[in-house]
Amino acid sequence: MSTKETNVNVGGAGAKSEPIPFMQRLLDSPLLLLFLGVAIPTLLYTLWGVMEVVAIPLAK
Repeated sequence: MSTKETNVNVGGAGAKSEPIPFMQRLLDSPLLLLFLGVAIPTLLYTLWGVMEVVAIPLAK
């Protein structure tokens, strides 16, 4: 059985394998959540800082 599939035994012996939804796989991965929790704010604050620097008027 691969990591993307699970056995769901709802109807008895003839159970089908269903793929695990993407969001469930995402939320079940603590290292990926840690990476996203660090990377997304870093990118947003860097972008925000660049926009602030660009918005500073030039001195005459």
